[in-house]
Amino acid sequence: MWTALRLRTEFIHRKDFDRNIVIDERTQQVAKKVSEFLKGYDRYAKTIIFCVDINHAELMRQALINENADLANANDKYIMQITGDNDEGKRELDNFIDPEQRYPVIATTSELMTTGVDAQTCKVIVLDSNITSMTKFKQIIGRGTRINEDFGKYYFTIIDFRNATDLFADKDFDGEPIRVKPISNDVDLGTIIDEEETDTSPVIDDVTGEDITDGLTPEKPQIRYPEDNSDPGMVKEPRKKVFVNQVDVTLLIERELYFDSQGKPITGNLKDYTRNIIKGQFTSLGDFISHWNTSERKEAIIKELEEQGVLVNALLDAVDRQCDLFDLICHVAYDQPPLTRKERANNVKKRNYFSRYGENACKVLEALLDKYADEGIENIESIEVLRLQPLSDMGSPIEIINEFGNKQSFQKAVSELEAEVYRTA
Repeated sequence: MWTALRLRTEFIHRKDFDRNIVIDERTQQVAKKVSEFLKGYDRYAKTIIFCVDINHAELMRQALINENADLANANDKYIMQITGDNDEGKRELDNFIDPEQRYPVIATTSELMTTGVDAQTCKVIVLDSNITSMTKFKQIIGRGTRINEDFGKYYFTIIDFRNATDLFADKDFDGEPIRVKPISNDVDLGTIIDEEETDTSPVIDDVTGEDITDGLTPEKPQIRYPEDNSDPGMVKEPRKKVFVNQVDVTLLIERELYFDSQGKPITGNLKDYTRNIIKGQFTSLGDFISHWNTSERKEAIIKELEEQGVLVNALLDAVDRQCDLFDLICHVAYDQPPLTRKERANNVKKRNYFSRYGENACKVLEALLDKYADEGIENIESIEVLRLQPLSDMGSPIEIINEFGNKQSFQKAVSELEAEVYRTA
């Protein structure tokens, strides 16, 4: 006897993951990639992971705990599920958004943290939720856009597992203002919203010259309900999630997307983008080197280039974090082979540069050179560096400066050390 079976075949799409079908290995892979990024960046960078629903947020938290067992065991609040049904997590929401509080560091959520959360120091936004609404997308991205200079928060990173960031390219993501109202210093802004809402003057399209006022107040759309063609005798039950494991999950492709100083996506290569900025400001390699060498503080040049649109941190990641900005610029813009900070420091030592100073002053400069090799040139330009180890072990800042005679002589010695670091021959 033969029995005929009718099988239902479906394709699984990205939107189905964690809503209709849960694949443990996929959740683990996402947790692994996020943890991999944080380990290379900053494991204490405040991070929000937006999940499909509460169940997904719970599974994601556990997967992250598995990937970060050392820090999760040291403090059970390192990774928290902050969702509407989780009372413990909701109690930690205020601590998460407080810049002074170290924990929680990573929050998994679904809808609770989409709006109304002033996360000033949130440095990483992870998108593992299906986001098609432009309004919701802007609200989620807004969790990372706050700047807090006191805590070193100048930018944030988006890690996207659902292609939600394609919405950045949507023409509706940002656009020209509908109406611009010039105001002077003595205008009272307290009533400006009411004035604009009652303003009946026409809005004219700058390009066509047409009155587009009517198009700004569209009619209320008619709601269309789907027709119910199902069998009236069929028992209707909510669709259950399917849980699957022991499935091979592979990351097929990674894409990095950067944004310029105007908030627009950089569509080309990051190195090409940087090269165009640098060559627009410095006509030649010699021009750049001259500007670098004659600047009293290299930190000022770094800030200047950042204001011009150079993405210093992204460039360091793309080339080599062991180099400083000088070598990155020479390499990217002028095709010069880059040297690491340690290589430059070793070159200074080989030239026996310190022999001109006394024994104690020599030890101070060697310590500063080692600090440059470890952290970068901007970290040795401030007097405050003398309060840090190993320099603080050599005496108070005044005692160290006195080894050079006076403050001016100490600053001159540091400037000469910097010049020696960047010597080309």
